Amino acid sequence: MDQIDSEARVVLPQPFTRWFADKGWRPRAHQLELLARAEAGESTLLIAPTGAGKTLAGFLPSLTDLTRRGKILPGSAFTGIHTLYISPLKALAVDIERNLMKPVEEMVLPVTVENRTGDTPVAKRQRQRLSPPDILLTTPEQVALLLASREAERFFKDLKYVVFDELHSLVTSKRGHMLSLGLARLRRLAPALQTIGLSATVSDPMDLQKWLVAQREGEDHHAGLVIVEGGAKPDISILSTEEHIPWSGHSAKYAIPDVYKQLLDHRTTLLFVNTRSQAEMLFQELWTVNEENLPIALHHGSLDVGQRRKVEAAMAANRLRAVVATSTLDLGIDWGDVDLVVHVGAPKGASRLAQRIGRANHRMDEPSKAILVPANRFEVMECQAALDANYIGAQDTPPVGKGALDALAQHVLGMACAEPFDMLELFDEILSASPYADLSWETFERVVDFVATGGYALRTYERYARIRKTKEGRWRVSNPQVAQQYRLNLGTIVESPMLNLRMVKRGEGGRIGRGGATLGKVEEYFLEQLSPGDTFIFAGKVLRFEGIRENEALASQAFSMDPKIPSYAGGKFPLSTYLADQVRSMIADPDRWRRLPDQVRDWLAIQQEKSMLTKRDELLIETFPRGSRCYMVIYPFEGRLAHQTLGMLLTRRLERAGAKPLGFVATDYSLGIWGFEDMGLMIRNGRLSLADLFDEDMLGDDLESWLDESFLLKRTFRNCAVIAGLIERRHPGKEKTGRQVTVSADLIYDVLRTHEPDHILLQATRQDAASGLLDISRLGDMLRRIKGHITHRALDHISPLAVPVMLEIGKEPVHGEAHDAVLAEAADDLIAEALA
Repeated sequence: MDQIDSEARVVLPQPFTRWFADKGWRPRAHQLELLARAEAGESTLLIAPTGAGKTLAGFLPSLTDLTRRGKILPGSAFTGIHTLYISPLKALAVDIERNLMKPVEEMVLPVTVENRTGDTPVAKRQRQRLSPPDILLTTPEQVALLLASREAERFFKDLKYVVFDELHSLVTSKRGHMLSLGLARLRRLAPALQTIGLSATVSDPMDLQKWLVAQREGEDHHAGLVIVEGGAKPDISILSTEEHIPWSGHSAKYAIPDVYKQLLDHRTTLLFVNTRSQAEMLFQELWTVNEENLPIALHHGSLDVGQRRKVEAAMAANRLRAVVATSTLDLGIDWGDVDLVVHVGAPKGASRLAQRIGRANHRMDEPSKAILVPANRFEVMECQAALDANYIGAQDTPPVGKGALDALAQHVLGMACAEPFDMLELFDEILSASPYADLSWETFERVVDFVATGGYALRTYERYARIRKTKEGRWRVSNPQVAQQYRLNLGTIVESPMLNLRMVKRGEGGRIGRGGATLGKVEEYFLEQLSPGDTFIFAGKVLRFEGIRENEALASQAFSMDPKIPSYAGGKFPLSTYLADQVRSMIADPDRWRRLPDQVRDWLAIQQEKSMLTKRDELLIETFPRGSRCYMVIYPFEGRLAHQTLGMLLTRRLERAGAKPLGFVATDYSLGIWGFEDMGLMIRNGRLSLADLFDEDMLGDDLESWLDESFLLKRTFRNCAVIAGLIERRHPGKEKTGRQVTVSADLIYDVLRTHEPDHILLQATRQDAASGLLDISRLGDMLRRIKGHITHRALDHISPLAVPVMLEIGKEPVHGEAHDAVLAEAADDLIAEALA
């Protein structure tokens, strides 16, 4: 990073120097350096800690340039927007408008600022197209909508700056891929535009630097970099409690009295959790003990927008003592009077924790104060690993990744809505987007053909012909309704629905009868992984999965009391690779136990005595009998997604080896498999080879066979089909229910799989499943890491480390989080056995 004498190169307009002087402030060095780079025509990435003035730094080039330009007189020729600010959250865009307008009004700058999100009234959005503000604060979806308009060129022709706030959180998903394609089009409409990326510390800054500028084959293009060092170190601690820390569970109810005491001791507290159901539960528990009647609010994405805005306004006005929130409030929002962040449950990632604790004392020179509240003993170690990572500045932000093909298909249609396009010109434009820099012409042709025809198997259906070729060789939308439908269905976020679970009867010959009573709703993610015949527990019954008909899951009475897959907890963030590695390292190093609570330290010591603790790169497998069953517990520490996939594949292999597994359960830390055969004895007498059982080739034919039987690919295909525009969620007067969307997607999936197995959307589906739902690459890394380092311990009874996963067996309802009260029914017996 070049050091620049920024103060010598920058002259601030008089209103700015006077404003800083009146406040008793001086512009910070990084703010002036970013301004100097911008005025020199350079795009720049600014990485700075919380409270360092990133937002002002990002807007300073725009505000100074607009001040020098002066106010545009009424009646002047149309002038498009000057600066586009893009935020990952609606709430952040609204908050930034509130904070930006303060200096604009105090300096009486000739600058207009407005926000535009999905919550903005239609009339205001229409007016903005005709009379745009100088600075427009918006979201990726609104940028895509504006670019798909016929007025896009006129609207963006004067665009000078694009500011990306919280860039690290914008770029790593399909939403980021969509935005990168939008940026490529913006560069075409306004070739001189410059980008400014604002980010927290990331693991690979160059990833973001390349994202910000146009890529060219064989050339190294990247934005400049300004890094702000220093800032007060956060004050992070793990909750110290006299209460018994549970061996398992996710609710952290044991800590509610201690958490409430913290609310009493602080002015304003933000309480973060990882899921909406956890947020609802924690909010209710705090109200139950709220004897002082403290004003406590709830904030998550499922709440009505009006309710969310009321909470945000109350926070800004310091009328609340606490807010329970999910990720809807963990980015950038400046609650200056928040003096404590409480993270209930393990953070699952070091970077996520750093982001969230930065919401307290949102000032660079004041330490953020945070308390971590682990829900169980494994989470104590994960919290300690995250705390250690924060102090040394370790990061685990994911990479930008390869551009998604369904997002590309959506963009191709959007560009046709704006104006007829030439394939070669659009291809060159798309290659300039960092995630798509390696896109092949052949793949691009297939994407365009898909948008034009639906693909080979669907081209006879007129409804899938969304673009047509003109006589001039350019592609345009088939009719105005296509453009209307694109705008209604745009976006890359597809909510995962719940499915009704209906009881059916099995007749003679195994025939499935008509549906009976509805038992409730089940998260679709759980059902995706079942094959017909699998058994699971729901509503206190052991059920046999029969399949999915339309948008209902069908199940019959199971005559075995051994559910194959009894436990599920969806919706959690995946445990980051970095934290998983740190937990393994902590377990392997007794010197690091000193920082753990006595309860956890003693737990590990007893595990060492009763069984063993492995080295960092080893895999421990324990086998032991209990009751009429035999158990195998495996400790990969690779996260629930990878373990769920591993469990599916291992049980298939165990069946082939004659071990007759009955089922399995996966947690973030371990995997438990059980059956009637003594798997430990089979390992000792050579009937079961651990090297063969955990060979990497399980990710070949075994994986393909399982995917063919499961519903996972069908459901993943549905999401890809919705994003790519093949299936419409919304249609004026013909809104589709989740059932109708699923039926349509299932029918098309079956047609394509039979007649066009290499269809571009099936390719996108497999990429999605491998990287997201299955965590294949991480599982593959784990199998390579443990090769030749697998240790088996044959035990007489359960070990302390195995108790948490054993407590999950059959005790966690399919539709939500584990309930500690239910887990406690079996806990005492299991713990006593493990300590015997």
